[in-house]
Amino acid sequence: MPYPEYLVAPMRQELIDLGVTELRTPAEVDAAVAQPGTTLVIVNSVCGCAAGKARPGLALSLRGPNRPDRLVSVFAGFDVDATDRARRYFTGVPPSSPSIGLMREGKLVAMLQRSDIENRDALMIANALTSAYNEFCAPSAVTQN
Repeated sequence: MPYPEYLVAPMRQELIDLGVTELRTPAEVDAAVAQPGTTLVIVNSVCGCAAGKARPGLALSLRGPNRPDRLVSVFAGFDVDATDRARRYFTGVPPSSPSIGLMREGKLVAMLQRSDIENRDALMIANALTSAYNEFCAPSAVTQN
């Protein structure tokens, strides 16, 4: 049974305020991942590590010069079908919430699972994401990788 809307609305809004597009259906997930370039897929969650670490870390990571072409999210426990579809793109990675996957040309190139998030603070998460952006989203990365 999905979480009620009133419970997840503030957590969804926090990402929307950062410029993240919500994906509510499997078709929306497929369309986002199929676009050329880089797509950051955030599996949002109601847990404390999403609130205190993942979302603040994401916000900090977006301050740098390199960032993904698209920022999208699904909400675990709310948009169940969309979340399941997003997780299918995280090949070789067990499902976890929260999690953040960087896709490039439809392929997973970097991943932060819950175990990576819950053992780090927001700044460490931001640094990990920024490193991935610098490697896969910088203008020179397009020609190198």
